Formats: sequence, C-alpha cells, structure tokens
Amino acid sequence: MTSEEDQKAHRWFAVACNNRAWDLTVQPSRSPADDREMLLAAHAAAFHWSKVGTPLNGMRAEVLLAHVHALRGQGAEALRYARQVLTFCENNACEDWDLAFAQLELALAMSVAQDPAGHRRHFLLAQTQGAAIKDAEERAVFLTELARIPEPRS
Repeated sequence: MTSEEDQKAHRWFAVACNNRAWDLTVQPSRSPADDREMLLAAHAAAFHWSKVGTPLNGMRAEVLLAHVHALRGQGAEALRYARQVLTFCENNACEDWDLAFAQLELALAMSVAQDPAGHRRHFLLAQTQGAAIKDAEERAVFLTELARIPEPRS
C-alpha cells in the first residue's frame, strides 16, 4: 500500500473499531467474548488513531479505553487512562464536552476502584460541566452516558 492508502486504511479502522467498542459498551448484557471484543476494539482504535489522528483523537481514544477498562472492572487501568484524559484537557484546547467526559470517566473509574470520595467529587464535576455543554445535541449525548454510570451514595 502507498502511504496515502495506509492513511485511509488507518482512519477507516480507527473509526470502525471506535464505533464497535462504543456500541458494545451500551449493550445491556455482554458475554465474556463481547467484553474481550470491546477491549480489543478500543485498543485497536487507539492504535489506528495513533497512526493518523491528532493529539485530540488520541485523547478521545483514551476516553474509550478508560470507559472500557472500568466496565471490565479494571479500576487501576481505568483510572490511569481517565487521569491522562483530564491532564490533556487541562493543558490543551478541548471541547466543553471533552472536559465533561474526562470528569465522567474519572467518576466511573473511581467508582470501580472503590474510591467513594473521588467518585462523588468527579461525578458532581461531571454533572456541572455536562450541564454547561453549549450544544444541545452534545449535551444530550453526554447526559445519556452520565445516566449509565452509578451515582455516588449519599
């Protein structure tokens, strides 16, 4: 393949793997095989974005990795990726919804990692930042995702 063909292939696979992994995250019940596919697709998306994407694409791939690892009960890995996402958003230009998702992923990861105080703090920050998302459609997508994660206990 030529370099241009490689670029097109990487971009196609990045999008396809990203979409497949996110589709699996919202399945009401996943088999162990589905969980494995979700993890592999998320890592494949990150790999392909690393070949053709911008730093912002790479950060968004890490959002997916944080989410997938949390859903698989891997709190330490989820926290590692979620913290990288927040650090990126704090030091680079990101969309308002990127920052809200960074907080959401930290809340989810901390829930899985059994850190109730961190879970509560980041959940509340996610709610606040999510409510401030300017675009109504993006805000709705975010709020749907926020509703899927456990709320902190009182």
